[in-house]
Amino acid sequence: MSLTTQLIYLFVIALPVACISWTVTHEEIFKEPRKFCELNSRRNKLFVLRKFFYMLTCEYCFSHYVTVVILIITRYYLLFPDWRGYIISGFSLVWIANMYMSLFYLLRQGIKKEKVIIEEIEEENKLQN
Repeated sequence: MSLTTQLIYLFVIALPVACISWTVTHEEIFKEPRKFCELNSRRNKLFVLRKFFYMLTCEYCFSHYVTVVILIITRYYLLFPDWRGYIISGFSLVWIANMYMSLFYLLRQGIKKEKVIIEEIEEENKLQN
């Protein structure tokens, strides 16, 4: 596989990693299991269990595990067609996926801010009329 193709794959394969990681760690559909994990990540007496539950609530941490599964499914490697290529592709996928999630977070924050501003303007207009 050419380097150009490998790089295209990197940016494409990072999309589902980011999507899965964000959905599990932020969206409403996984709210109850996430709350359970958050509680256990703070209150569990065993250090290993606290860290395990924390891993399920942090998008950065969780993206590493999603990446491992995606690498097993796709057999994607970067630069070297052996174990070194899998390690390089793993960390590269995590980094790109986290860039995607950061951009998505900033976009959502901007949308929320605009929504609040619009609601304030609408309330002012109602009060004036």
